[in-house]
Amino acid sequence: MTQTASNIAKPAQSIPVFRSGAFCASHGVNMGDALSFASELMLDDTYQIAEDAKMERLTIIASDAGPFHIANGTALGTEGAVLHLDCCVTLMGNDGSTTEVIVLVEVDDDGDINEIYGLPLAPLASKTDYRIVGINQDAARAKFAEVACSSFARGTHVTLASGAQVPIENLTVGDMVLTRDDGAQPIRWIGQTTVRAVGEFAPIVIAAGALNNENDLTLSPDHRLFIYQRSDQLGAGRSELLVKARHLVNGDSVIRQDGGFVDYFQLLFDRHQIVYAEGIAAETLLVDTRTRPALPEGLTEKLLGPNHESSGLSGLEVSETLLDRPDAAEILRRASTR
Repeated sequence: MTQTASNIAKPAQSIPVFRSGAFCASHGVNMGDALSFASELMLDDTYQIAEDAKMERLTIIASDAGPFHIANGTALGTEGAVLHLDCCVTLMGNDGSTTEVIVLVEVDDDGDINEIYGLPLAPLASKTDYRIVGINQDAARAKFAEVACSSFARGTHVTLASGAQVPIENLTVGDMVLTRDDGAQPIRWIGQTTVRAVGEFAPIVIAAGALNNENDLTLSPDHRLFIYQRSDQLGAGRSELLVKARHLVNGDSVIRQDGGFVDYFQLLFDRHQIVYAEGIAAETLLVDTRTRPALPEGLTEKLLGPNHESSGLSGLEVSETLLDRPDAAEILRRASTR
């Protein structure tokens, strides 16, 4: 049966958030109140993260249109509840540095607020003053799209249809790239962003050889790799797998590279594809509710329509619990060669 946009399982995304009660105003108009939505926030109010506050994982899924929903199996929030991206708040620390927090609002079936969450785009320290210097409701979706986009770092070698290995920053629209499922395909759009390599933007580095790759591969944390197991050594019950890069971090052959800045590139094709980066099969940008705000308005509806989602990769993603072991990368390396 041919899949349509309505019956394709959308990829879930797990994000680390603070509950609103962990993030309270220490000075200003809202002193004593927890983090709230845009219309209740005030510029120049100062907030602090509670000393014992811990970030928790909120798993969300994109619908075909409109708001997000909280996914089944989430560690936080109510499964199935609607989740709105309310605003992006800019905070300034005592040293003059700024960071941003995306405010997400969970509502029930009647539209009443269940909970409010804060997604920091860089680490925040507890018992430290952060003053609100900006509240932007229009920027929330665009900022979240930057986190959600599957991105390769500058210097990543991508395999062309000719077999040539070309650094991603040297690719141009129209170049023919080798894809796993559709052979040679032209690039339709190339995105580029430069972000601070901290928090959810800190890239994952897969060291040379970790997954039979010749060179290091550096990519965004939720970027999914395609692994074909010749034998099911992971115990996933299938041979074809999609594995998020951050789930393979082991502090040795796969690390999170914090600090400085990172140049990220996104590749867009007519369909969601698997390409070869440093010899590792990895996904390209998937257009959905999460990532659409990162794309320019000039792209055709063909690229933004349901055909883009019909990639045949539905249901292949491996759960984090199955990969929660220090030798996960080594198991996958062996499984793909034996």
